[in-house]
Order: sequence, then C-alpha cells, then structure tokens
Amino acid sequence: MTIADTQRLTVSRKRLLVGTPAATRLWRSGTLASIAWGLAAALTALVPDSDDFERTGLAAELMVVVAVILLVAVIARAITRRSIPALTRAGPWLLALALGLSVWELVTAKFDYLPRPFFASPQALLEVFTDDWRRLGESLLRSLALLLPGYAIGVIAGFLTGVSVGWSRIVGYWVHPLLRLIGPLPATAWLPIAFFAFPTSHSASTFLIALASGFPVAVLTWSGVAAVSTSYYDIARTMGASNWFLVRKVAVPAAMPSVFVGMFMGLGASFSVLVVAEMLGVKAGLGWYMQWAQGWAAYGNMYAALLVMAAMCSTLIGLLFRVRDRLLSWQKGLVKW
Repeated sequence: MTIADTQRLTVSRKRLLVGTPAATRLWRSGTLASIAWGLAAALTALVPDSDDFERTGLAAELMVVVAVILLVAVIARAITRRSIPALTRAGPWLLALALGLSVWELVTAKFDYLPRPFFASPQALLEVFTDDWRRLGESLLRSLALLLPGYAIGVIAGFLTGVSVGWSRIVGYWVHPLLRLIGPLPATAWLPIAFFAFPTSHSASTFLIALASGFPVAVLTWSGVAAVSTSYYDIARTMGASNWFLVRKVAVPAAMPSVFVGMFMGLGASFSVLVVAEMLGVKAGLGWYMQWAQGWAAYGNMYAALLVMAAMCSTLIGLLFRVRDRLLSWQKGLVKW
C-alpha cells in the first residue's frame, strides 16, 4: 500500500466518523455508558435498602469510579480527536452492564422482589469478595493445582496415543477398540472405580481430569495424522527422510490444528470433572467452596465462586488461544475467543 493510498484511507475514515449519526457516536464513545454508571451509583446510594447491607456505600463508590474513568476517556477522545477502539467496541456492553446492574439492585437490595437468600444482591457479592477473599483465593489456587496437572497429563497421553494410532496400523488395531469403548463414557462415571483404585482423592481427581481431557485430544490427533496426504510422505521419502522424521516434521505439524481443537474440547470437559471431583472428594477448591456455601445457605458466596470459576475458565481458554495463534500463525484469526 502506497502513502497516497494510506492518506486516502485515513480521509475516508474521518469522513465516515463525521457522517456517523450523533446517537451512534454517543452509543459507541462511552458517553451514555458513563451517564448510566453515574445513575446506577446514585440509585444505589440514594434509594433506601430493604435491609442493612454493609457494602452499599462501597458499591456506589465503585460505580462512581467506573463512571469517572469512562468520562475521562470520552473527554480525552474529544480533545485528541482519536478514537479508542477498545472503548468503541465495549461501549454498548458497558451501557448494558450498568442497566443490568441497576435492575439487579432494584429487584434484590431495594424492593426484595426476588426471595433471599437464594438471590443475592450486588452488595452481598461485594461483601464476599471483601471479607472472604482469602478463602476464595486459596480455593482458586487449589483448583488450579488440581486442574493443570491433570489436564497436562491428559493432553500428553492423548497426543501420544493419537499420533501412535494415526501412524501405526498395529497400534491402531489394538488401541482403536479401547478408545471406542472407554472414550465416550463420561469421566464422572469412573468416580467409584477411581476413588477405590487410587490412594488419595487428589490422585483420583487428577486421573478423572486427565481421562476427560485426554480422549478428545487422542481422537482429534488421530484424525489429523490420518488425514495427512500420502503425497507429503512420498516427497519426504524421496529426499531420504526416515519414519521418525516423517512423524516429527510431516505428520505432527499437519495435525496441529486438529490437536488444538481437541485441547479446547478437553479443557472444557476438564472443567466439568473438576467441579464434580471437588464436590465429592477433595477438601478444597472452588467446587468444594460452592458445596460448602450451599450447605450453609450462603448463596452470595456460591455466586461469587461461580464468578471466579468463570473468570478462571475464560482466562485459561484465552491463554490456550494465544498459544495456538503463536504456534499456528498461518491460521491466526480463523478461530477466535
């Protein structure tokens, strides 16, 4: 692209921005979102609570902070006349979050339309994060300490199994029926056997997570290796490549897109097994924390643990996508998260 083309593209973008309706600019710039967060803060602080909530003032202050940050961003954009892409994309969502938080505040903390303690107010969740953050943090670390080793073992075992089945007919003859028999069973179905066969609940839970994550990796790795065109092998053999070279430099690289699909599926399956394993046998973790909170009817704690678990799962999937985009740069952007 030449300099003239770049200048024309910049001019066209400015014209497009100028020609954008004022309502749309307010919607995307964050102005309406800033106003909405300010109104949500006023609603939280000024409308009387139906009960004594200790964190109402803190909740209102946090909303004011969000409103001020958005207002500063809007002013900076107006002064510099440069758009903020992240704010433009998130503007509608920020507005929707403020409105949703206001409705949530009204139906729980202000007017008790939803019965307590089953439906916690925003102040109740905030109180959990301010008062019980140590236990929540410890539970998060325990869940990660259980999830990551089990997932890593499952991915490695599934990858090696998939490559072996896809490459060797002999291995495929013996292993394929086992995969078809054992793989489709839910990992949680093996709970009684796992807790009997392994000496501790931690090792049994690690095995279940590895089993849940290993099967999709094995199947999709096998499919990826089996789908490699034989012409690639023929060309490499004419240049003197050994079987080990064919596996490392031809079969595995060609199968990597399928491998990552299996890793994504295995990660999702491992989250489900993690919660069940922690509820049944492990003495710490987010699943254990949710069961403990439910037993004491502390539903605010349970919802807080759900939020932490959602953030953990989303972060891990995002990191896996970053690894995928780095290793498979030629496929970057085809699959997004």
